[in-house]
Amino acid sequence: MRYIAYDLEATCWMGRPPKGITEVIEIGAYKLDEYGQVVDIFSKFIKPIVNPQLSGFCKKLTTIQQENVDRADKFPKVVSAFMDFCEIDSDDYILCSWGPADPRLLGGDCELHKLESEWLDASINIKKQYHAMKDDKVERGLKAITKKEGFEFTGIHHRAIADAENLAKIVAKYIDEWVV
Repeated sequence: MRYIAYDLEATCWMGRPPKGITEVIEIGAYKLDEYGQVVDIFSKFIKPIVNPQLSGFCKKLTTIQQENVDRADKFPKVVSAFMDFCEIDSDDYILCSWGPADPRLLGGDCELHKLESEWLDASINIKKQYHAMKDDKVERGLKAITKKEGFEFTGIHHRAIADAENLAKIVAKYIDEWVV
């Protein structure tokens, strides 16, 4: 079994998104083997098409700049590369996210671009499972849990590749505990 600890960043605003659509602008992922060892890393920006200009709020929150997404490929090409990275054809992978938002965002972009999304069915919510496993009534964020588990939070918070790296630490530590 391969565990794909991944995180997304998406277009965002202080209020409701223009045209009512939020799009993925970064995918970061760490591929772990059945022992929790990192075997590969994926990191790509995505060029949004509905609202191509990033808001000031989005740039400040994520540190992603307009030129990062302007130079990037569009969602279909990037998600195809991500699916290849996950090796979805082998049916021996599980997508691990911190909360339910990332699979929903990926599914929404697949729908927007008229792409298949069944491959997202192989997803687990690490945040939910972690808090249930620890019998923790207060759900904390990834940064707090990373530190609570004795790891240093590395990278820039709210950047997909950094959040994926920190999530991978939690996935690896409890590799035998996840319900898939």
